[in-house]
Amino acid sequence: MTRRDGRFRSALTVFTACGALAGIALVGAAPASGAQGTAAQGTGARDTATTTIAPGVEYSELDIPAARGVARAHVLTVDLRDPRVRVDLLYPGTVAARAPVSRLAADRGAVAGVNGDFFDIEESQHPGVEATGATVGPAIAGGHALKAAVPDGQRFGPALPPGTHTEDVFGVGVDRTARLDALDLDGSVRGEDGIWPLGGFNQYALPVGSVGAFTADWGAVSRLRATCGTDTDRAAPCGTDTYEVTVRSGRVTAVADVPGSGAIAAGTTVLVGREAGAQRLRKLSVGERVLVRHGLVARSSRVPFRFALGGYPMMTGGVPLPGLDDTVSAVRTAVGLSDHGHRLRLLALDGAPEFRGGLTIAEVTGVMRELGSQDAFTLDGGGSTTMVARQPGSETVGVLNHPTGGAERPVPNGIGVFSRP
Repeated sequence: MTRRDGRFRSALTVFTACGALAGIALVGAAPASGAQGTAAQGTGARDTATTTIAPGVEYSELDIPAARGVARAHVLTVDLRDPRVRVDLLYPGTVAARAPVSRLAADRGAVAGVNGDFFDIEESQHPGVEATGATVGPAIAGGHALKAAVPDGQRFGPALPPGTHTEDVFGVGVDRTARLDALDLDGSVRGEDGIWPLGGFNQYALPVGSVGAFTADWGAVSRLRATCGTDTDRAAPCGTDTYEVTVRSGRVTAVADVPGSGAIAAGTTVLVGREAGAQRLRKLSVGERVLVRHGLVARSSRVPFRFALGGYPMMTGGVPLPGLDDTVSAVRTAVGLSDHGHRLRLLALDGAPEFRGGLTIAEVTGVMRELGSQDAFTLDGGGSTTMVARQPGSETVGVLNHPTGGAERPVPNGIGVFSRP
């Protein structure tokens, strides 16, 4: 694991009262050579440790006294108004796969990146079932829809704040504007006996009684996990009434009683049904014409996403969501939006032992607001929290924070920052 030179470090002092963030003052070392100071929103202080990673991408390191001791934050600021800059999804090439953030960034040529969505990390409650590594929420990469969201009760990660759901996403539209939204699955299966709605798309858990579609984007991991748990209980047993249908070039080519595994060829869709969905699939016969349609639709905007991934919102319009947890501190990753979606702040806390007390979700939200974000979104944390960047003069990305496990955890996706000269 490569660490950046500590000379770019500054300190961000967060004064707390009754467990809530009350203000921020930026203090610290003199600016690094070539670094420019920037004012913190509403404080009148200056960040004296900002350095340029690439055109339109800046980095700073901040110390935050909080409820459980000092937390260290690593912050990337991304200017989407700069035509040389873009962000996109980092992922290993399939939904059900994982790799360290540094490898994901290096493989795509990103100058920086952070880890992304919560994911299916273990299946101890379902003996014999393989953990897929697939994410909880929807995902879009380069304008291509990769997957939809699992039911709320099937998610991994901390409890959702009231009013939020697994369909919630952060992303950037084709208009180069970042926003928070939700992505709903829009899909159907048309057979000779009628049309019925699709309940899932490349996701590790299907709603009870539904049919889900799996494509080449899923990968080679077993599809059995999709039939385990219920819409409200992730740990519930796997369903016993299941069925699988393979559709190639618009016709049924194979059927099976149990979901299978192995790579899915391009142009092929595998339909997996549970309960009522399995009963519906049994009506299809080999050779029958079947049309499967699937896509993701933004709930609040007609502007298509070029890139999106899941997590959950913490703040909209400068107002923290009600019910944010203010008791559990942890190492966390988050993203903030400002300047009407034209500026991003990617934040990753440090997992070194002296900073491992971390922040609560409420505290992270307060930090984002004090740094000038109007909207904020939390991503996976703990051992997943990783920030990488290519330092000036280097040809490779290195890890900027200390992951809590001492090394990078393989993750299914992340946010990649790309910049050209």
